[in-house]
Amino acid sequence: MWISLRKLKKIYAAARREDAGFSLIELMVVIVIIGLLTTIVVVNVLPSQDRAMVEKARADVRLIETALELYRLDVKRYPTLEEGIDVLLVPPRGSSVRSEGYIKSLPTDPWGNQYQYLYPGDHGRFDVFSYGADGRVGGEGLNADIGNW
Repeated sequence: MWISLRKLKKIYAAARREDAGFSLIELMVVIVIIGLLTTIVVVNVLPSQDRAMVEKARADVRLIETALELYRLDVKRYPTLEEGIDVLLVPPRGSSVRSEGYIKSLPTDPWGNQYQYLYPGDHGRFDVFSYGADGRVGGEGLNADIGNW
């Protein structure tokens, strides 16, 4: 009982047609699994991003605070409110020691706002701070003020 080549081709073609593609149920199962995995990732990653933004703000405040201390060592005073922290970008006038500023560029906080400077400070000799995510005084959690106090 030999099968002719023509019959063999027909059987093979019919088998391929039946196996081609995915059923609707298979596609739905895959979509549900992808949705669940996406939800798990988003729930776990977004809080980490918020914490990272707060930590970046704290690091920026420490950087500006260090630059202000270096300024005070050279000039024997902190910048006035009128001068602000912009004076940290250029060397002090008549300085033979410094050819550059105390900081290369003034960072903005992670929410795109300028850091605030207050001299004399409410919490110490001077205050450097960000108003947080909401850009307003006070707040809690992500909206809390972040400063050198």
